[in-house]
Amino acid sequence: MDWLLAGLGNPGAEYARTRHNAGFWTLQTFADRVGASLRMERRWHCLAATARASGLELGLCMPQDFMNRSGGPVQAMAAFYKVPAERILVIHDELDLPPGSARLKRGGGHGGHNGLCDLDRALGTRDYWRLRIGIGHPGHKDAVIGYVLGAPTAADKTLIDEAIERSLGVLPDFLSGRTDAAQKTLHSD
Repeated sequence: MDWLLAGLGNPGAEYARTRHNAGFWTLQTFADRVGASLRMERRWHCLAATARASGLELGLCMPQDFMNRSGGPVQAMAAFYKVPAERILVIHDELDLPPGSARLKRGGGHGGHNGLCDLDRALGTRDYWRLRIGIGHPGHKDAVIGYVLGAPTAADKTLIDEAIERSLGVLPDFLSGRTDAAQKTLHSD
């Protein structure tokens, strides 16, 4: 397995349209494009699939625990396929980026994101890649929980969808090792 792509979100219909599920939205769109069917994999407690894209063998993972317990499923699937942390791409919502923005980076802090915090713990490292999908910030830290667990406005959803499209457009370069080119293209918005 060349890469493991993990989209973060919360399972269940009540969360499907919430900002916190931007990672799920992105991974599901990617899976649809490469013809991969995500199915429940009980041994990892995630929706999972394997796919070929850009000449590479990819694992796809959508943890089916809540966001703050995302690490276990990702770590379990990575361990099964012997994918090192530096070959894991975690796709998640990002409060510190406005809707319509997306960024690729390797490593760094969790910035209070409960999914990343749990991943850091489960993987024992922060040295994995992140695809950060901007959802914007509500303006005050006390409003964050309600904001991320709420649906974006129609205008913001359009911007988020555009960021997802641009992100998927750079994935072939990124996965093939042309990370600088992928970042330059994605970060030029």
